[in-house]
Amino acid sequence: MIAGEGATAPLNEDVARLREAVEAFRRRPKTGRTQAQVSHELSQVRVICDVMELEFSDLASEFAATDEYHQQGFDSPISWLKQVCHMSSGAAGDRVCAGDHLHRLGESADALAMGEIGFAHFALIARTAAAVGRRFDEAGLLTKARKLNIFPFRNACLHARHAANPEGFVNEEKEGVEARSLTLTTADDGVVLVQGILDKVGGAALRTALEPLAKRAGKYDDRKLDRRLGDALVDLSMHALDNGVPSRRTHLQVTTSLETLLGLSGAPAAEMEFSLPISAKAVERLACDCSITRILLDSESMVIDVGRAKRVVSGPQSKALMVRDRGCTWPGCDRPASWTSAHHVVHWINGGATDLPNLVLLCYRHHWMVHEGNWQIVRSDDGCIHTIPPLIGFGSRARGPD
Repeated sequence: MIAGEGATAPLNEDVARLREAVEAFRRRPKTGRTQAQVSHELSQVRVICDVMELEFSDLASEFAATDEYHQQGFDSPISWLKQVCHMSSGAAGDRVCAGDHLHRLGESADALAMGEIGFAHFALIARTAAAVGRRFDEAGLLTKARKLNIFPFRNACLHARHAANPEGFVNEEKEGVEARSLTLTTADDGVVLVQGILDKVGGAALRTALEPLAKRAGKYDDRKLDRRLGDALVDLSMHALDNGVPSRRTHLQVTTSLETLLGLSGAPAAEMEFSLPISAKAVERLACDCSITRILLDSESMVIDVGRAKRVVSGPQSKALMVRDRGCTWPGCDRPASWTSAHHVVHWINGGATDLPNLVLLCYRHHWMVHEGNWQIVRSDDGCIHTIPPLIGFGSRARGPD
C-alpha cells in the first residue's frame, strides 16, 4: 500500500474524542448486570454502530469523489476501501452508495438514528434510490423497513424497483444471465473443484432440482447439507433430463483392462473421459449396468479387433426390473426407478448371472455404498432386501443410512 500524504497526520479532535469514549465504554464494569440490562445495552450499542456506519458512508462517498485513491496507487475507491479499511467489495459498495444518497434520505437517516431501522435497511433503500431515480418513494419503503427483517425487505425493494422501472429490472436480469459462468478445475488427486455464477432463474432451477435429491435418507443419515447437495449434484448429473424428467442414464466412457475389471493385484487403474484414472471398485460399479465394447490390442497397443457394443442388462430386463422393484430397493430409500441402475447381487465378473433373481435396482448413492463403501446387500428367500454394514476390526459396527 502506498501511504497518502495525510496518512501519518494526527487524528482530528472529533475522532480522538470518539476513541476515548469507546475506550471508556470498553472499560466499564461487565459483571452484575441482569439479562434485561444486557439485551438493552446490546440494542443501544447496535444503534450507535449503525450511526457510525452512516458517518463512515458519508466519508466514503466524499473520498470516492476525489482522486486520492488513484494517487495512492489504487484503481478505484472500492479497491482502496477493501485494502485500507479491510472490507469486502459488496460492503464497500454499499457504503459509497449510502453516502452518495444520504442527502436525499433524511427520513431514513432519522429512523436509523432512532433505532427504528438498521444500516442494512438503509443500504438497501439507498441502492433502490440509485436504481429507480426520480420515481423513488422513500416514505413507502421506510414504512416497510420499520416492519420487515432484512431478507423480506430486500424482496420489497426489488418489487419497488420493478414497479418503478420494469425495463431496467429486465436489463439487470439480462446482465445476470450474461454473467453465468462455471469453472471445473481438476486437482492433482483428481478431485474436481467447482466454482460458478448463476442468474436468479438459473440458480432457482438448480436448487429446485437439487433440494429433493438432497433430503436425508433416513434418521441415521448424518451427512451435512453441503455433502448432501454435492451427492445430489452427482446424482442429477448421472441422468439425462427430458422436460425435467430423467429419461436415460448419462453416457460415461470408461476404458479398462480385463485385469482391472477382475480386480487382480497389480492391475492398472481405469481411464475415464474428462477424469483422472479411477479405481477398480468404481469400474465394478459402473460395469453393473452399462454397455460393453470389447477391443483387443496387440503388444504394441495397436487395435486388432473391435466387438459390437452389448448391454449387460438388456432393455426388456430393465423394464422388468422397473416394474418389479419400482425404485431403489435399499430399505427406506424413496428414489424412483428412473433414478436407479441395475446392480448385480453377485457381480457378473465373478460369475453372477445377469437375470432378474440376481438383479436389484439401486440409486446412485446406495450403489456407491455397496461397491466403494463395502456394504453388502442380500435378498432373502422371501424376496426381502437386507443390508449389512461394512465390518470393522474393533468397536461397534458402522451405522446404516436408515
